Amino acid sequence: MASQTYKQYAVLVSSTVSFTVCFMIWMMFAVLGIPIKQQLGLNETEFGILAATPVLSGSLIRVPLGIWTDRYGGRIVLFALMLTSVLPIYFMQFATAYWHFLAIGLFVGLAGGSFSVGTPYVARWFRKEQQGMAMGVFGAGNAGSSLTKLIAPSLIAIGGWQLVPNVYAAVMLVTAILFWFFSFHDPKHLVSSKVSLGQQLALMKNPAVLRYCQYYSVVFGGYVALALWMTKYYVGEYGFDIKHAAFLAACFSLPGGVLRALGGWLSDKYGAYKVTWGVMWVCWIAFFILSYPQTHFIIQTVNGPQGFDIGLNATMFTLVLFGVGVAMAIGKASVFKFIADEFPDNIGAVSGVVGLAGGMGGFLLPIMFGALVDLTGVRSSSFMLLYGTVCVSLIWMHFSFRAVRRAEEDKDAKLATATR
Repeated sequence: MASQTYKQYAVLVSSTVSFTVCFMIWMMFAVLGIPIKQQLGLNETEFGILAATPVLSGSLIRVPLGIWTDRYGGRIVLFALMLTSVLPIYFMQFATAYWHFLAIGLFVGLAGGSFSVGTPYVARWFRKEQQGMAMGVFGAGNAGSSLTKLIAPSLIAIGGWQLVPNVYAAVMLVTAILFWFFSFHDPKHLVSSKVSLGQQLALMKNPAVLRYCQYYSVVFGGYVALALWMTKYYVGEYGFDIKHAAFLAACFSLPGGVLRALGGWLSDKYGAYKVTWGVMWVCWIAFFILSYPQTHFIIQTVNGPQGFDIGLNATMFTLVLFGVGVAMAIGKASVFKFIADEFPDNIGAVSGVVGLAGGMGGFLLPIMFGALVDLTGVRSSSFMLLYGTVCVSLIWMHFSFRAVRRAEEDKDAKLATATR
């Protein structure tokens, strides 16, 4: 019989691998959407809707998935979810019209709900002081977005875009089977049957839940939106082909996924508030820099007209974007550390709603990116929008946690006095 320690880490590893594959498929339109856009002659807004459609269904399903995980266990729920996604992924290769892709994308997007299953499933296998790290390791499956950017362009080059859903369906099926054989179930992790659905959903009236929804819509919603948008951004802004553009976009997606474990460790060590506060400031500065459009202007000097160019080249843009990816990875983990600390008995239900908010941010933002480009003609307007969302988070955090900061300052002052 397997030991408790073996079960803990088997669950962690098998769940993380499964979530990585689910996220890879959830983000497939980040690359797949580019040849489809060319084939169908879509404008920027239509491309944004196409890319974001899977995110919509994957977000809406998160609340019931989180509740079902509390009630029935993460093993059976995640296994069934992955199997449900296999056929829609496979049938995508036969789509020919825009509405076909939108309809199939809604079913494929269900895989994105895996986060609300895996988070409480993994967390309950670990002690409270280890939960931040465990959820961070699981959340590193966001790196599946990078896998799509590295794998899909090569598949498209070999057999056209139709080869991508063919291969992805097979990968999902194999992953689901492996997950079933390497994961475990513990009845003690289930929420008591005496707890009703209404009681679980009543938690959503808590102002803290709404606050964490807003934070997560920035660090996760913004991450998903940029992961979907950046390949196309590099193609349009800097003229790269799809393969090189996807590789550079992966420089944002990869740290935004794998470093989530670091965010969990930092949150365990320093607390969710301090880590999230620092993340928001990093994003605020970075988005301000990225918002500035490529600019050429002429001034009159004593020697005549003089032209100047202001803007980020591809290298500087990628470096700043890499920093955003690191910050968002840490922030995604720190927000869920808040949840684990404040709602230990309802992680599934609360994480489902917070995950829904983040996913809805990932759905709405790409559409808004496309609409802003169509309206203004300025590609960096997407970063202007993100800058505004971070401002909201910083203001909300400042006023929400004033009492916390004062308590910590008083505690530090008392300790300093006692040591004198």
